Amino acid sequence: MSDTLPQLSTIAVRLDGQVAEISLNRPDRSNALNEAMWQELRTAMQWTDAAPEVRAVVLAGAGKNFCAGIDLAMLGGVAQAVAHADPARSREKLRRLILDLQDCLSSIEQCRKPVLAAIHGACIGGALDMVTCCDMRYASAEAVFSVKEVDVGMTADVGTLQRLPRLVPDGVARELAYTGRNVEAAEAERIGLVNRVFASPEELAAGVMAMAQAIAAKSPLAIRGTKEMLNYGRDHSVVDGLNYIATWNAAMLMSADLNEAMAAAKERRAPKYLD
Repeated sequence: MSDTLPQLSTIAVRLDGQVAEISLNRPDRSNALNEAMWQELRTAMQWTDAAPEVRAVVLAGAGKNFCAGIDLAMLGGVAQAVAHADPARSREKLRRLILDLQDCLSSIEQCRKPVLAAIHGACIGGALDMVTCCDMRYASAEAVFSVKEVDVGMTADVGTLQRLPRLVPDGVARELAYTGRNVEAAEAERIGLVNRVFASPEELAAGVMAMAQAIAAKSPLAIRGTKEMLNYGRDHSVVDGLNYIATWNAAMLMSADLNEAMAAAKERRAPKYLD
């Protein structure tokens, strides 16, 4: 077992069996991403990655909305945060800030366990950057998505423009990025942004948890390898991907999980895997 759950100020972490639920927890501010939440999201994801008992992760938001994007007070304070007498050094500081925020969200993708986003209400701006890092996205019927950065005069810079075109058709991604228009849940499902739409936030929470628990019942080693291969294959050629999986399975195929799966099938029982 890992140590106790991380105690964070803007994010709640709960363990339900072998599923970790990470909840953005600033409901009075629609879970807007302030400086602490960016950093704590990375802390929470690194904890779930390291915790052997965690086999799947659900990312959700407390209150009426999933997340309203970056906190405007944080955005307004960027100029002061990167101020320097030398303009070049100021811009270097800004670049490093952007790279760090990117890394906070990329920690979701870097987590070896599958991350399922349960999205209700608003999923705006930086929140959309966040959920594009997840393995799967599910929404309740009232959810609304928007690439909002263009409406505040900036180019989205923490992942949406890189990941969204890999989830939806390129022309659709461009339309959403250029217009900043709202996408309701039904359209999000139709274009492939979300896997499935549930009738209510309550049904969403139950349905996504059931999906996460189904994943958690599989071989953890096989699931981790599958995520590694899918992410690698997305960014490399088919030939590179085939070479990598051959090397991976040369090391990982002959495992206790494989033996347990075969024994369970022979004995007609559910397998019990090591963490």
